[in-house]
Amino acid sequence: MATNVSSDVGHDQLDPTGLRESSGYMPIEHYGLIGNMHTAALVATDGGLDFMCWPNFDSPSVFCRMLDAEKGGYFTISPPNDARVTTKQQYLPSSNVLQTSFLNEEGAMRLVDFFPRPKHLAPLEALQNNHQSEDYAAGLLKKWLVRRVECVRGSVDVTVKCLPAFNYARDKHTMEINANHACHGGEASQHVVFKSKDLALELHATLDRGDAENEIPKVVFEKADGSGLGDACVARLRLKEGQRVSFVLRDHEAEAERHVSDRITTALLDRIQQDTRKYWYTWIQQCHYEGRWQEVVQRSLFILKMLTFEPTGAIVAAPTFSLPEAYGGTRNWDYRFSWVRDSSFTIYIFLRMGFKQEAEAYMHFIEERLQRNKTADGALPIMFSIWGATDMPEIELTHLSGYRNSAPVRIGNGAAFHKQLDIYGELMDGVYLYNKYGKPIGYDAWIAIRQMIDYVCTVWQDQDMSIWEVRGEIQNFVYSKIMLWVAIDRALRLAEKRCFPLPQREHWLQTRDAIMEDVMDKGYNKEMKCFVQSYEHRDMVDSAVLIAPLVFFVAPNDPRFTNTLERLMLPLEKGGLTDTGMVHRYNTSLSNDGVGGGEGAFSMCTFWLVEALTRAGAYDQKYLEQAVTLFENTLGFANHLTMFSEEISRSGEQLGNTPQAFSHLALISAAFNLDRVTKAKR
Repeated sequence: MATNVSSDVGHDQLDPTGLRESSGYMPIEHYGLIGNMHTAALVATDGGLDFMCWPNFDSPSVFCRMLDAEKGGYFTISPPNDARVTTKQQYLPSSNVLQTSFLNEEGAMRLVDFFPRPKHLAPLEALQNNHQSEDYAAGLLKKWLVRRVECVRGSVDVTVKCLPAFNYARDKHTMEINANHACHGGEASQHVVFKSKDLALELHATLDRGDAENEIPKVVFEKADGSGLGDACVARLRLKEGQRVSFVLRDHEAEAERHVSDRITTALLDRIQQDTRKYWYTWIQQCHYEGRWQEVVQRSLFILKMLTFEPTGAIVAAPTFSLPEAYGGTRNWDYRFSWVRDSSFTIYIFLRMGFKQEAEAYMHFIEERLQRNKTADGALPIMFSIWGATDMPEIELTHLSGYRNSAPVRIGNGAAFHKQLDIYGELMDGVYLYNKYGKPIGYDAWIAIRQMIDYVCTVWQDQDMSIWEVRGEIQNFVYSKIMLWVAIDRALRLAEKRCFPLPQREHWLQTRDAIMEDVMDKGYNKEMKCFVQSYEHRDMVDSAVLIAPLVFFVAPNDPRFTNTLERLMLPLEKGGLTDTGMVHRYNTSLSNDGVGGGEGAFSMCTFWLVEALTRAGAYDQKYLEQAVTLFENTLGFANHLTMFSEEISRSGEQLGNTPQAFSHLALISAAFNLDRVTKAKR
């Protein structure tokens, strides 16, 4: 019979590390990521799983304590609060299996978190249509969250609490506890079912005595006060050396509909964990990079892979939503979508690092968008859902308080229908690189490209909202002009390389040249000696112009660009954009971007500066030395797992959605090119 226990096991009582603030929030950099290429979860160093959308990236959250410590929902496994411990968190070698260790004088325990991956995954259609009970043996993806805790020394007390908050903490749920303890060969199991109106999840606990002399550890789930939406389940147990308890969270209705008869045993979970590690180990062996920063680059690749949505090939900008860019500010956005802007970097990185399958899947996703989502005149939306849709209305969840009370909490993204003309350059650069390093582009794709570039030639003089998605004054942003030049340039190169028919060749050439002259005339301030943010605000600097030598718009040793480098490396208070080695997008205190509030330095922009210095360093040694120093300094702002969020605060804390794909794409590109140039200089 389930009994109620007091609420003294609330979030503030499950803080054995002492890192979670009195308000209940862990620092953003104290999380690790696990994923299965459908969804992802964030696990804190204190054992709290505080963020997960289910079953896909863009599904409503089930756990989001990161966005509301009281209401958000969580799944915590940790020592009790009075057992002060030292924690260590790392990935098991060459994998995305996350291990958190808790140690003190009396004992030590390990918590292992992962989403299962079979060694060899069946084709997607089999995954969708197969209803066999032995689905794992068939190589199908188990949509399970697995959390395993083991005592490895002495004895440890463990507190487990699971409190889901369905549909972004908007739906109430019921909870049923199965109090029957079935015993199978030295193991015992128990399960709990949480049911909301649209989703039911079941939590299984499988117990392993370890050494034959040990008794089976006792796990008895009891009801505990929840958040007002429904009850939590809680269990307190004591483990001796060698004893393990495994928890599996899965979709209750989906398992029932598929008539799954699997009995969750320790042996099955051992096999699943071993196969998951083998899957990741085999995957990373494709990596071509063997340079100076191999470990850092490989971890970034692991993160990018986890941000891939396998059914379509799309890549989300980040798996989270509404983590703030400044505490108490309003810059809180939903990043669980796929931006066209990321395309060139994504394709380039995957191809150069040896991951052709991922590049091909992403290119297929982009090609479909090019064919299906463009308007009659050739225009494209700037972003898509992971399924390829463009309907993503921006909604404020007013019932959630936000990370450290940084409201509003938003889902959806109002920038979906912004006019951002830079996307055509990023897209065409990606297409060109894929044709060069991947597979040749087909004729039908070329016709779609040709229509798109004809459109570019008609709008290149228009104002837009550009890369930073301003919500104020639309302008002639220099970054957008550069990328429009890239769009036409890459299309011309592709036509020449493939001998594609091009009736508008002369017009394209003239337009490309006109854009460059326009930027050099209106986008460069001769008095300030730097490229500026826009034609309208020629006294504003913007780190987005660091892209210029990376896309071959300007030579990296051109005085106009090296002068820009020198300017951007000045501190904010002296007219630059650098603060403690980290680079800001622009000076928000001087810019009317229509959003308001401050923000941290951008990880991506800092890595762009590294790469720009690297390219200039091929001609001037001083820039190369600066590039190495800056890169190493920037790596110091990563978290303990070499994971980067979008931004870094002035105090060195990570800010914004995490981990951000573009931060890691820019990191890999900087490391790759820095390694190449430094080797050439030896």
